[in-house]
Amino acid sequence: MLSYRHQFHAGGPADVLKHSILTILILEMKKKDKPFFVLDTHGGAGLYDLKHPWAEKTNEWRDGIGRIWGATDIPETLAPYLTTIRAFNQHELRWYPGSPAIIQQNLRSQDRLSVAELNKGDLEYLKARFDKVPKTEVIAGDGFHAVKAKLPPVERRGLVFMDASFDQPNEFQRILGAVRNALKRFRTGTIAVWRPILDDAAMQDFDSGFVELLPPETIKLGLELHRAHQPGRAKGSDLVIINPPFRLTEKTNPMLEWLWRKLAKTGEGGPIHEVLVRE
Repeated sequence: MLSYRHQFHAGGPADVLKHSILTILILEMKKKDKPFFVLDTHGGAGLYDLKHPWAEKTNEWRDGIGRIWGATDIPETLAPYLTTIRAFNQHELRWYPGSPAIIQQNLRSQDRLSVAELNKGDLEYLKARFDKVPKTEVIAGDGFHAVKAKLPPVERRGLVFMDASFDQPNEFQRILGAVRNALKRFRTGTIAVWRPILDDAAMQDFDSGFVELLPPETIKLGLELHRAHQPGRAKGSDLVIINPPFRLTEKTNPMLEWLWRKLAKTGEGGPIHEVLVRE
């Protein structure tokens, strides 16, 4: 069983980045009437209590969702994400939804979700929350294996969201293998891969690995919040997105600029918006 538990990190800066962009990706897919499918390869527990001892031990959420929760100058494209978070809270910020809850909250009745989780403890929470939700499937096991089992979807439209825990030494290679399988089975689908920003050499190798897969149009969106690399600490995080929606960066770039100003404590780093593979 995996030792990683996202409860320690729920609502932190990485969650704000990945989930705000995830929300935009879902909304863009909903612009067409046809149903679509979402595969969430690493679902976690689905919903996290920010007053849980584990969350209070790290307090990462205070530097993430806590910094923007009461803001009155939010960009228009960030509003749907915050609306989704508010749907799980009453008067105060107490609960933070994970990716499967954010996805399910924004789907229509004709859309479908499959979410995988390997950790047995988190899997129990996922099943309790989603087992009786229509068109929502909880998969026990490795989400990278689910890529082979669930693609291509019958809808022929969809999103694969890979948010690995990065607690395995070969995680980068496993991700590249999963992306390769996804492209073989569902080349027209949107694939979004979250990554912590580690040392420059590792990230350059990972970027090169993506390019070598010869994907369709691929972009990188993220936030670097610390310039200097410290052992064991990520400088920020990004999402590599294959087949992004049309003109996605026009929606995300102002949001990323705003988020960087709110989340970067020392003013270091900056927003990331790069093209890895042109259309």
